[in-house]
Amino acid sequence: MNLYEHTIVARQDTSSIQLKQLTEKYTNIVVKNKGEIVQTQNWGLLNLAYMIKKNKKGNYIHFKIKGPTSLILDLEKNERMDKNLLRYMTVKVKKFDLEANYFVSKDKDEPDTNNPVKKSKN
Repeated sequence: MNLYEHTIVARQDTSSIQLKQLTEKYTNIVVKNKGEIVQTQNWGLLNLAYMIKKNKKGNYIHFKIKGPTSLILDLEKNERMDKNLLRYMTVKVKKFDLEANYFVSKDKDEPDTNNPVKKSKN
């Protein structure tokens, strides 16, 4: 089984109900093609680098998928026809990073454990 990270960008005016329907639709396509969704992340409404089809923002949904290559071909074929999507991208990876969630805001009171610089108390 191959490992893929797949991201779709939906239009900015897509409702939360429509986003859930999109997620379910593409999850069902993956399952139908003998694949497995390892993780799904909703990254929310983010700014686009440039306007796409008169949209300045897009709703990002990220999937971590295990499955055969034919699954990705069928998934992208369905996404090409979907009017709610602006873009999609699939990247083949060697292993998944399941712990990091790059689009969750940190609390300011929470210490940054990844920062190697320690502040000394005077």
